Amino acid sequence: TALWRSDEQRRPDLATVPAVTGTPAVMPVWEWENPPEDTDVSRPGPGRVSAADIAMLKAARDHYEQMYRKTGGVATRSRIVRFLNAEAAPLLRGGYSDALGRSLHRATAGLVAVAGICAYDSDAHGLAQRYFHQALRLAKSSGDRGLGGYVIALLVTQSLFLGDYRRSIAFAEAALRAAGAHITPALAADLHAMQAKAYARLGDAASARACIGRAEAQAGRIHSGREPDETGYVQPGLVDVQVAEALLGLGDLPAAREHAASAVRAPAHDRGRVHRLAMLSHIELLQGEPDRAAGTAAEMATRARGMESQRLRDRLRQVRGELAASGCADAVGTTDLIDEALRVPL
Repeated sequence: TALWRSDEQRRPDLATVPAVTGTPAVMPVWEWENPPEDTDVSRPGPGRVSAADIAMLKAARDHYEQMYRKTGGVATRSRIVRFLNAEAAPLLRGGYSDALGRSLHRATAGLVAVAGICAYDSDAHGLAQRYFHQALRLAKSSGDRGLGGYVIALLVTQSLFLGDYRRSIAFAEAALRAAGAHITPALAADLHAMQAKAYARLGDAASARACIGRAEAQAGRIHSGREPDETGYVQPGLVDVQVAEALLGLGDLPAAREHAASAVRAPAHDRGRVHRLAMLSHIELLQGEPDRAAGTAAEMATRARGMESQRLRDRLRQVRGELAASGCADAVGTTDLIDEALRVPL
């Protein structure tokens, strides 16, 4: 909980430390995957943790995830970190049986993972990585292999963003291997799709297309009623936009356009739709349709209003630069919309 206290106090060094690489980055995943397991997580302590406490933590995770989707990680991070310090920390210091302790660690891991997502969305990559590693350790204590696989998927996402494609592939393999039968179709689809993006970036077309096939096969098996709360982010169209990015990396523009358009047609929360529209606008520009791209980007900018997210701002700036360079007549109005969205500093 020292990490949570430091983050709530907004220590400046936490936000600027880069993510670790090499052995320190790999060891938490290796420790999650390999023995020894936690044989007993019970703890004597003041105050007994109850099932109602666990339910409260689960409800909080859902609450802050929805807040993140609607307003972004910059705005949500301080709220969830304050909650961790005020509510989760005392429970971890309380008394609980082994069974209740595993439930407590699982619920806390879900909250810590969302805190890591918010730090990632705020460009605090070293801090985000520390949260993800902490969530992974809590997941191991809970005994929930599927939850650990979900946390590793977050590390894969971060590794992709940071350009460490080989680590992305290795982490995804570890999650798929170690979670085994506990992994759900939604999580497996996302992991395979992210592997496809990494292979495409490395220029390995055969492996990328093999992973695309596996991702699409798993996506066809998703049943929302059988997925845990954490994999709710794998909404209809998510695999399509991931596959579109992989195909774009392979230079297959027609197929990438088809998947990107399919992703935009699928239902999604506003945050997800912003990313999907950005991808489609980018591909439309590459295919020589700047006016259509400007229209797509205008919807993207409108959807992004009210969100405080460094990742979304990166996408907005990228699309704005591409539209401005296109010189099309409709670009000016759209770049003005994007400028308005970027005007308020985070």
